[in-house]
Amino acid sequence: MRIGYFLSSEEYTPAELLEQARGAERAGFEALWISDHFHPWVDAQGQSPFVWSTIGALSQVCRLPVTTAVTCPTVRIHPAIIAQAAATSAVMHEGRFVLGVGSGEALNEHILGDAWPSADVRLEMLEESVELIRELWKGEFTNHHGKHYTVENARIYTQPETPPPIYVSGFGPRAVDLAARIGDGYMSTMPDGDLVKRFRDGGGGNKPCQAGFKAAYASSEAEGARIAYERWPNSGVPGELSQVLPSPRHFEQAAELVTEEMVRKAFVCGNDPDAHLEMIDQYAKAGFDEVYVANTGPHYQGLFDLYAERVLPAVRDQRR
Repeated sequence: MRIGYFLSSEEYTPAELLEQARGAERAGFEALWISDHFHPWVDAQGQSPFVWSTIGALSQVCRLPVTTAVTCPTVRIHPAIIAQAAATSAVMHEGRFVLGVGSGEALNEHILGDAWPSADVRLEMLEESVELIRELWKGEFTNHHGKHYTVENARIYTQPETPPPIYVSGFGPRAVDLAARIGDGYMSTMPDGDLVKRFRDGGGGNKPCQAGFKAAYASSEAEGARIAYERWPNSGVPGELSQVLPSPRHFEQAAELVTEEMVRKAFVCGNDPDAHLEMIDQYAKAGFDEVYVANTGPHYQGLFDLYAERVLPAVRDQRR
């Protein structure tokens, strides 16, 4: 299993994200995820830099592969613009770039006043957008008059030697089925072996499956849980609320029903390497090929040191 680091755009400044990328590479992480948001989930997180600027800067500070986790190429930004942004990113990273896509959340996508579609329509839009992006990556003048998108006389001139893979995120059966049908890989945040099996049986075969989880490094489990609850109470918000709530203040209102214990269950808190290895093992047993850990709070160097000294060597030993 490949172990990567998850850069949380919702919580850190661009300079901190670049510092974390350097630290992750030095610690021995093998790849990067980076989130693509217009808003943080709650104000306590406090950041949300434009991901495509950060991705360009990442190419100048480290050599790790980068995957967006995830970009929604349907409402806030037209898929033709995403196609150009991803092509440029792949050039700057010399082919070490994956476009991770998903159907998005109202939190980020409704900001221009567009209606927020139903889940079925969002998946339909995602499928058309992926089709259009791949058409534009052929490097020819493209005209597209689809159900949701129109492009006229568009050509992307700055292209990588090979188009980047497109991995598709999915948490429910319909989204996983779409990922299996159109994705070059699958992405999730849950160690759910049934979803991995559905992806592989539905046409995904042996394509890569990536997943991510959150940690809160601190001197104790209790202190890590306190930080996680302060910064990410939204991790305990259930069901489809994460797709339909429109602003950080609405997530803060929903999170009033979330307890610290609920958040603790969603995080690896503290500095026990065995707890991190246990979480990684859950994803390995579920069938994922890659797992990415995100730190929350100020102690990310502590997490890098823990992984460099205790966690990554143990994972490497298991590979032998």
